[in-house]
Amino acid sequence: MQSYSDSPDTVTAWLRGRAHRLRTLDPDDDDDTDLEPLLDIVGDARVVAIGESMHRVHEFFALRHRVFRFLHRRAGFTALVTESGLPEGRLVDEWIRTGRGSLRDALRDGISYGFGACQEMLDQLTWMRERTATGRSAPRWYGMDLPDSSASALPGVLAALEVLDDADPHYAAHVRTTLLPLFGYLPDDRTGLAQAAPTIRAYLALPAPDRARITVGIADLAARISARRREQIAALDGDAAAERRVDVAIRAAESARAADAFLQAMTAGSTRTWPAANIRDAWMADTVQWVLQREPRIVVAAANGHVQRTPFSAPPFVPDPMTTMGGHLADRLGDDLVVIGTAFGGGRQWLHRPDPGDPPGHSRPFIAPIGSLDRASLDAAIERSGIDDAVVDLRTAPVAAEVVLDATTGWHNGDVIQPGRASDAFDAVAFIRTVTPWRTWIDDRGLDRP
Repeated sequence: MQSYSDSPDTVTAWLRGRAHRLRTLDPDDDDDTDLEPLLDIVGDARVVAIGESMHRVHEFFALRHRVFRFLHRRAGFTALVTESGLPEGRLVDEWIRTGRGSLRDALRDGISYGFGACQEMLDQLTWMRERTATGRSAPRWYGMDLPDSSASALPGVLAALEVLDDADPHYAAHVRTTLLPLFGYLPDDRTGLAQAAPTIRAYLALPAPDRARITVGIADLAARISARRREQIAALDGDAAAERRVDVAIRAAESARAADAFLQAMTAGSTRTWPAANIRDAWMADTVQWVLQREPRIVVAAANGHVQRTPFSAPPFVPDPMTTMGGHLADRLGDDLVVIGTAFGGGRQWLHRPDPGDPPGHSRPFIAPIGSLDRASLDAAIERSGIDDAVVDLRTAPVAAEVVLDATTGWHNGDVIQPGRASDAFDAVAFIRTVTPWRTWIDDRGLDRP
């Protein structure tokens, strides 16, 4: 097989000549002429998926913020859809649309996985709110992920109940007395960086009959709220606002059902003799399509491992390649999907690990240098060309360069290589030469401080 070293000049010459340099990553910079090539890359696609090589990186937050601003202003993209819980995301969208409530509450409670605990996300939401408040436009925010950082179904149930309390109160009372108490297993302390781990462990420790009761209760909730859509809209005055409210509640109930299936699959993990199913990515793909019924054009932001079209694998932890969100969307949307992955040349990363004295679910942050790039990786191939921050349209690569890039081992997800052919996975790659940690207010004990 041909390797990078067989023809470095071909790749280097192409990258130096055709890569679209990013003059800045600052979303507040008024000059966006360097982003003009994105319009050709995006074309008429309704979905632009932007990846990130690792989470909690300042430059990746800034890149997607700047790109979303540009596509919102210039190309009619109306919504940002993120790797965060769908039911929780209502709090963020509500703040953007109305300004009611606290921005810090929206960042903490409306964005899962703790991704809202940073200046970058605060700046993103503030800009979206300013656009709405001044009447220039009304960008929308959606979470597309499973609720509760993929650790429980409870937020989906609670979001559905907010509507059922008004639209179907007798049934809502039934759910509150029969289903909600079954979530009493959840740990009392949910403040730690790694709170999802003890939350999932608590679920797995439930007796099988208790888990089954949760499954039955959620299935009944999701089926009923969907079947009574028309009656619930009528009970809420029957207008467009009522229709939107009920549809969001139906989707929230479905998020609870998907989260329950995701957790149930874990119970058979140690004895399963069949390949795993990527329930989470299938749910996110379904949600993107649900959003597309409501928005003309959207930007989807998630890890490279979710947006890539090619199957995801991470041996030895994920030995069987699994269909990603990007794979599902590629099958369903065709040319209406453009995928922009990320690559990097080096830098520092924000990580966390438990201290021996920490209670369950708590973890201490630390900053570490990123290890040396795999010399056979896509990231290293781009880094060796010497280009600075840039967007590379892989579809314009000459055959010789494409062959070399496709022969790389894959792309970095942090320090780990995700195997795959770049041109199959991505339409374009945004290369950031040096990455740095996000600007977070999480303290040295791993707590989200006000």
